[in-house]
Amino acid sequence: MIAASLRSLVMAASSNSYSYNLIGPTRNLNNLIQQLRLYKAPRFGGGVSDEDDEVDERGKVFSQMGLGESAMRPMPPAFKSQDKRAAVLVCLFEGDHGDLRVFLTKRSSNLSSHSGEVALPGGKADEGDADDVATALREAEEEIGLNPSLVNVVTVLEPFLSKKLHRVVPVIGILSDWRSFKPVANVSEVEAIFDAPLEMFLKDENRRAEEREWMGAKYLIHFFDYKADDQKYLIWGMTASILINTASVVYQRPPSLILAQSIEDLHILTSWFLHLYYFLILTPLM
Repeated sequence: MIAASLRSLVMAASSNSYSYNLIGPTRNLNNLIQQLRLYKAPRFGGGVSDEDDEVDERGKVFSQMGLGESAMRPMPPAFKSQDKRAAVLVCLFEGDHGDLRVFLTKRSSNLSSHSGEVALPGGKADEGDADDVATALREAEEEIGLNPSLVNVVTVLEPFLSKKLHRVVPVIGILSDWRSFKPVANVSEVEAIFDAPLEMFLKDENRRAEEREWMGAKYLIHFFDYKADDQKYLIWGMTASILINTASVVYQRPPSLILAQSIEDLHILTSWFLHLYYFLILTPLM
């Protein structure tokens, strides 16, 4: 039954962003929760470099680059020196039209670094954090006032690496009753809280990309232009990469923008095909 329901969700998600509204929000979110709980991200050992020039004064990691950790094989020797982690919360909810949406923030213009940039709630791990989930939930509560009790954490995706080899772990949470969430921005850190449709990160609309080279490998920096409540936002770099991968996992299809032009593109395609194979071939029918 699980495999069959996942196949139905794959076909529905492949049609359009309003497919979630066909059988009601509760059932569809429950199906999504089941799907994501079965997801197992690739796991790789090692620590990270101890360079901190991409970490702002609030402990958030920024980078124009965001590669999945499995794309970096073999890992550079410096990566194995120390384990410094950060986590972000990809909080999904079902909008009024049945489409899946994600909460994002615009950084305060008063910050000394990365001011005005768009980011997911999150930051560096504190010593008191039990794990990556605890880090992401704590940071989300501090930044946007999201009570952890409202979030159903369903899975953790593969870590992403910044250009300085900081490891950033995406934690996927579902907000079943988004109306119970009353956003409160931490004004010292967050200028605005907004949401965007997750499926947009699979499309080529309002997107551009720049090719760069790092450690002998070419990669793409993705830029998404988005407008909400008459405000224009630019979602790019690691944040865009994490959301592209999240959307690929959730909707069970690769981005239309992917042409396998870079190491990042190959990573996304490989992850998607392996994930689809696991669910549709290896999962026994029940």
